[in-house]
Amino acid sequence: MTDLPPDSPTVHATTAPQSHAPGIMTRPPVPDGGPDLRPELTLVEVLNTLLRRWRVVAGLPLVAAVGTAAVSFALRPTYTATATFVPEGRNQNRLPAAAAGLVGGLGITLGAEPTQSPRFYADVVRSRELLERILTAWYTDPRARGDVTDSSTLLRMLRTKGRNPADSLARGVKKLNELISVRVDDQTSIVRVSVDGEYPALAAAVANRVVEYLNDFNTKKRQSQARERRKFTEARVVAADSELRSREEAVKTFYERNRGWQQSPELTFEEARLRRQVEIGQQIYGTLKREYETARIEEVNDTPVITVIDRAVPPQERSWPKHVLLIVLAVALAGTIGVLWAFGAEYVDRARRDPHDDYRELRSLLQRVRRDVRRMFTRTRA
Repeated sequence: MTDLPPDSPTVHATTAPQSHAPGIMTRPPVPDGGPDLRPELTLVEVLNTLLRRWRVVAGLPLVAAVGTAAVSFALRPTYTATATFVPEGRNQNRLPAAAAGLVGGLGITLGAEPTQSPRFYADVVRSRELLERILTAWYTDPRARGDVTDSSTLLRMLRTKGRNPADSLARGVKKLNELISVRVDDQTSIVRVSVDGEYPALAAAVANRVVEYLNDFNTKKRQSQARERRKFTEARVVAADSELRSREEAVKTFYERNRGWQQSPELTFEEARLRRQVEIGQQIYGTLKREYETARIEEVNDTPVITVIDRAVPPQERSWPKHVLLIVLAVALAGTIGVLWAFGAEYVDRARRDPHDDYRELRSLLQRVRRDVRRMFTRTRA
């Protein structure tokens, strides 16, 4: 080997340390001050990353699928029965025909009464009074075995217990409110009432009972404007008839007591006054009588009616749990977590082996933050 002069340039050949660990790929070091020439992540590197940790990537979805299947089959099945109805709209337009035509020609739509809206019925379904009536009604108990037909209240079959009967009823209202769902189609005004239950026949019976009690609420408890108008005009007709009879009796008495009233100017004036009161009373009585008959007709036409489209029938298939859907979702979620964990672990391993200054600075900053947080907790405890 020949010695070189001191002033001769020396070439130093450096070899980067190579890692011989199986399955770990190494990259050439980045020259100081030079650009980062490391290639982007390739498909082969992605596959290698997944294969290095295949136990987690494949095992986590498998465990999730088995666990989800076991839990879903252990859950009690839920059946959903649905009844649909449409509330019959009533014409509340009191405008004359000419005025109504003019308003329609201008493109103005007169809104219906709020209590005719399908959403009004959806809110009534969830009212406490209606739910309490459904809970205290009697139904055929689907738990009865053999040919024995037993019946019980829905409150008992829901197994709601409280400190006292009132508390049990309040808990039952809350639970039944969660089992009932109401959907309203604004375009067709169709209302769908769905009831979830453990037994198909019971769910269908409760859904039909909801529609039945809602219709009963419409026909018996809801006070319409026509009914109030009929009651008012009926009372006024009775009063007007009594007043008219009283005035007619006054005229009759006047004629009986004053045979020659035509010769007296004072009696002539009195007779005209009494006869004018009778005519006014007749006009008032006739007007009220016509209004009363109109109100009676409108009361019949104004009665809210619910038209049932489909009665609820016992469903044949369970609505929950959906075994296949739950297993697929569990596998997808667990697979995503496994893949993210694999790439995260790979990134951490490369960060530890990479001599780049950024990673060393990151580790030092993390350690400093950890020390600062630990000191804060120590001061707080002290």
